[in-house]
Amino acid sequence: MDPKLARLECSLQEAMATITAGQLGRRVGASWSVAQILDHLNLTYVGTIRNLERSLKAGNPGSGQKRARARWQRLLITRLGWFPSGRMAPERVLPREAPPEQIASEVIKNLTRMDGLIGQCELRFGPKPIADHPLLGPLTAREWRAFHYSHGKHHEKQIRQLKARFTP
Repeated sequence: MDPKLARLECSLQEAMATITAGQLGRRVGASWSVAQILDHLNLTYVGTIRNLERSLKAGNPGSGQKRARARWQRLLITRLGWFPSGRMAPERVLPREAPPEQIASEVIKNLTRMDGLIGQCELRFGPKPIADHPLLGPLTAREWRAFHYSHGKHHEKQIRQLKARFTP
């Protein structure tokens, strides 16, 4: 596994380590529950998996969108690791009401699967963009990893904050 995504996997597993099944689905105020955060992350991994599989199947790494379109956002997230807070998630990655225990096991499995596909695309397409991100445009393998790392760390922090509220 890529070292950056391996660190993310460890961080997420540590954050989830002592959360009980009852706490997974518990919401605090209007914020998402831990299960909903994990479901959101899982849906982003599944979306990326589908996107990368399309690129591999087509033998073509994307639509050819211009990279300049979202240059600054892409640089902030993939180079500086800054992920904006308070932004509404796109509808396609809003949490479903899936069983919390199912989500907790799926999220790591799909993170690993996504990492493997990023590696396959990197081998096949080289250093150029391997697939299009819906908001950031065409991303290279390094940028896809950095995006998911920044995004995952953003939500890992939220999980840890919720977890702290569960403990007396």
